[in-house]
This record gives sequence, C-alpha cells and structure tokens, in this order.
Amino acid sequence: MPLPYHDNSTFPLLVEMLFLWALALDSAEAAQLVHWLFGLLLAAATFELARDVVGRRWAAIAAAIAVLTPAVTNQMGAAFNDLALAVFTTFALVAWAAKPLRRPGVLAEELRILPGQAGVMAMSLSLMLMAAVLAPHAPGPARGILVAGLAMHLLLAGLLAAVLAALPAEARRPGPVFHLAFVGPIIGGLAAAPLGLAGLGAVLLWASAVAAVLVWALSAAGLARRPVPPPLRPLLAIHLAPASVLGSVALLQGEDGLAGVLGWLSAAILAVLAARLRWLVAAGFSPLWGAFTFPLAATAGFWLALGGAWTTPGGLVLVAATLAIPPIVLRVLRGWADGTLAARTNAATA
Repeated sequence: MPLPYHDNSTFPLLVEMLFLWALALDSAEAAQLVHWLFGLLLAAATFELARDVVGRRWAAIAAAIAVLTPAVTNQMGAAFNDLALAVFTTFALVAWAAKPLRRPGVLAEELRILPGQAGVMAMSLSLMLMAAVLAPHAPGPARGILVAGLAMHLLLAGLLAAVLAALPAEARRPGPVFHLAFVGPIIGGLAAAPLGLAGLGAVLLWASAVAAVLVWALSAAGLARRPVPPPLRPLLAIHLAPASVLGSVALLQGEDGLAGVLGWLSAAILAVLAARLRWLVAAGFSPLWGAFTFPLAATAGFWLALGGAWTTPGGLVLVAATLAIPPIVLRVLRGWADGTLAARTNAATA
C-alpha cells in the first residue's frame, strides 16, 4: 500500500507492469531477474550512447564500467525501478542525440523537410515538457531544464528561419509545423507559473498567442490556394495544440477569460478535425499520425482544468486519447526499431 512521503512503498512504481509477467509465475526470483536484465540493457544503452562519441572500443569500456558500478550491481538483484529508469533515460538520450552527435550538420538537412522540422523542434519542446513535469517536485532542476529548453528552442527556431530563407518559396509555405517552431515556446509557460516565474509566463503566453494567430491565418490562406496532399494531412491536427496549450497557460496565469475563449476555439478546431477524420487519414497509417497524439492529450488536460461544463467533454477526449495514442506510439517505435521510420519520413542520414 502506498504510504505518503515513503518512496519505498511505491516500488517498482513506473515499471510495475513489466513485473506483472514475473509475478504471474508466483516467483520472487523471476521478479528479481527482470531487474537484473535491465542491468544488461543499461550496458547496451551506454554502449550505444558512447559509440558515436568515443568509438566502439571505448564505448565497450564505458558499458563495462556502467554495469560493474557497485550501485548498479547491487540494484540488479532486487525488484526495484532504478535500473529501468536509467535504461529508459539512456535510450531516450540515444534516440534524442545520436544523429547530431555523429554529424551536427544533419540538423540543417532535417529542417528542409516537414517531418524533419517537426522532429527537430520536438527535441527542445520535450525539455520544456520535462520541466513542467518536474516543477512541482524538483523546482531547482526544473528551472535549469526550462532555461535550457527555451534557449535550445530559440536557437533551433532561428536555424529553421535561416534554412527556410534559403529554400524556394514553395518549400517554405506556412503550415501547421510552424506552430512547433514559432508557437512552441508556450510549452515553457506550463512550467513558468509553477516555478514562480509569472513574468516569463506572461511573456510566453502573449507572444505565443500572437504567433499562433499568424500561423493559423497564413495556414488558412495556404489551404485556400492549394489542397494538402493526403500523406501530409495528419499534420493538420497540430493546429489544435496551440489553442489547448495557450488555454492551459492562460489558466495558470489567471487569465480565465482568455482561457474560456481558447476553450471554445479548441472545441471548434477539434470538431472540424473529427468531422474530417476520414479525409485526414485517407493515405493510411504513417509516422505523421504522431501529430494526433500531443494535441489530443493537451486538449483533454486543458478541458479538465477548465472544469465545470468542460469536465465531461474533457473526460471523453481523455478516453479517446488513451485509446488512440498507445497504438500510434507503438507503431512508430516499431518503425524506428526495424529501420523503416527514417525511410518513410525522408529523414537525413548521419
């Protein structure tokens, strides 16, 4: 039974579902074996992360050092969650930084295509989301991560602007992915208010609101001039995210009137997307279906935070997001694992 302020009572917590298979055998040894295997996975993850920096030989030494560290070997024999967290974090770093570590110039190449633009911007947005998650629990680290995420995002947005300026006019047509680059800093507002940075939160809110309106307007004008090819239609779901995240930040900043307006705006955008769902997915599944995930989750959270009459619709969107997001994530991860993801998104190679 979980006990307040007693973290040992919640073990194995984040990885409890992985232990269910072992517990189904009614065997304590099997549960211990699960965490022991995570020690080996940590060695593999360390090797993958270090290989592109120091070469295979020193990466193997780093992996051996990691798995032979007394704290690691001690944890391997117990059904805890520490090694699982270390493994998932290290593999996330591999996925996040492997290509730039191999060849930094690959970033500019990725920014020439829509899927690459979305993926690169997600690098810095993920840091700001991490800061928002950590803010109530570890304000110090969260503040540092927020600053790092915002700084990285501004640099990447500037790089994108430079790359776009050198492309033909047709290749730099405004679209939903522009929200990630130029409205993306609003994600930092989710962490700013809990960290007591109300001034920063206000700047992010209003600056991002202006950027969002511009992107919506330019995108609408572009849609009127030229239809969206079927493979790129799922990206239109990104238009929902700014309304929902802006609304959530408005609530945190005490701007309840603005939040109410954004609630109706997000409802209108979601209604249009739902009505045109078959048109959006006409090309069949692709990694671009990932564009449905964050907007759905952000909308559910925003509506539930609004409360009142928004609670039931927010709950329904939360159910829909819970059912839809895991299959999309699993299929994208499967493509990443079998090597087809890069080909299907025209990703640059490092």
